[in-house]
Amino acid sequence: MTGELPPMRASDAERERVAEALREAVAEGRLTMEEFEERLELAYTARTHADLEPLVRDLPVPASMATPAPQPSRAPAGTDASWAERIGGSATSRWGLAVMGGFQRAGRWVMPRAFTSVVVMGGGEIDLRDARFEERDVVVRCFALMGGISVIVPPDVEVHVNGVGIMGGFDQAATGDGAPEAPRVTVTGLAIWGAVAVERKRRKADVQREKEARRREKAELKRLRKEREAERELGRTEQRLDASKREADAPERELDGPRPELGGAWPGAGGLARERAEREHVLREERENVLREERAVEDRRGAGERRAAGGAGGDRPDDAAR
Repeated sequence: MTGELPPMRASDAERERVAEALREAVAEGRLTMEEFEERLELAYTARTHADLEPLVRDLPVPASMATPAPQPSRAPAGTDASWAERIGGSATSRWGLAVMGGFQRAGRWVMPRAFTSVVVMGGGEIDLRDARFEERDVVVRCFALMGGISVIVPPDVEVHVNGVGIMGGFDQAATGDGAPEAPRVTVTGLAIWGAVAVERKRRKADVQREKEARRREKAELKRLRKEREAERELGRTEQRLDASKREADAPERELDGPRPELGGAWPGAGGLARERAEREHVLREERENVLREERAVEDRRGAGERRAAGGAGGDRPDDAAR
């Protein structure tokens, strides 16, 4: 053991405060919508304070987050009451038995200092998420023969698993440290042709509350996207209207430099119709010149043919006289 304190677990209230800080930041223009969505997703999936801190490190602390930082020696705020208030009381059940059947201990009950469970060709569930604890250190003894036992503990509880499985399994994945003042749960026992599973789960009420918060956040994001798109569309419409107004209100001005083909100066913004008329006039003159050239060529060709025909007709009488 190194003696170092484990990372402090984040509570739903702390996640919500970070989400509120992100909402204020995007409303003030400090974050883009893409950054806001990315950080919000990380905030709601954060497990420890170390996961939440980078999300608001570069943002000013809003009034909603102006609360003292939790100290390592304080109980976590992830439950309805602190762990100090959940430790103490008389045990409501000390054992569970299932033979070709099942048993369950869940909801608000008092976990004794030692709970013994036995299943034979059956199943059992021991849920400690909403339970009180008779003492801070409790032991769950599990004996499973051709059956299974499930032990569910809160995420911030210290867990030690040291059971034995013979042709069966004794899950130790949940072993780990918890919050400083949280209970310590030790799971031990024997599984023969059976299994004992120990897992950390959040309370159903907390999960449901987080789902509702995410649903509200999605609705808020959808509303913000629609407002942002409406603002952009309004800006584009105003730009188009301004451009149309400038074009309509532009004064007529003459540009320097004569137009040889038009015989005049460049028309201004209001002289487009005059320019079009002058272009058509130039084109008509060019077509008329081409037609005159073609007629002159035809006339010359006809005159040449007539002269040639007249010369040929004058030589025949002389030849006949000779």
